[in-house]
Amino acid sequence: MSLKEGLREFLGECGGRRVAVLGIGSPIRGDDAVGLEVVQRLEEHPLRDMLLLRTETVPESFTGVLREFRPTHVLMIDAAHFDGAPGEARIIPTQMICDVCISTHKLPLTVLSDYIEGTLGAKVVLVGVQPRSIAFGTEITPELKAAARKVAAVVHEAISQIG
Repeated sequence: MSLKEGLREFLGECGGRRVAVLGIGSPIRGDDAVGLEVVQRLEEHPLRDMLLLRTETVPESFTGVLREFRPTHVLMIDAAHFDGAPGEARIIPTQMICDVCISTHKLPLTVLSDYIEGTLGAKVVLVGVQPRSIAFGTEITPELKAAARKVAAVVHEAISQIG
């Protein structure tokens, strides 16, 4: 299933959605910053009923902001190892997160997604992007910068179609 199809399925066809997008990753670990880059691109064309957060490696610190926003859907965007080509993006259901993620975060994303689903009642999914390198002290690679542009475009299109 393509990213576009997966987002369409996750978000559903009808309106009334409030979507929070969490850009997750470390800006000093190369391609791990892809989630931050996607949110930065989305900030250039904000949509109504969309909350954009660059959470870096502590997305759990933003639960209060999420609670105030009252999302129906939460997209976590992060680098994830799933043996794809660098820059390939996939929808990763929350129950599969442990099998594919990189752990540069303080709290495992499974704990965060369980918390969001349990306390806020929002649906949660991870958009994982295969990194090339997450070496400390490096910048995001050209492949992942290009992937961030593509992922942002697909996310923007999917969210704009439900409004």
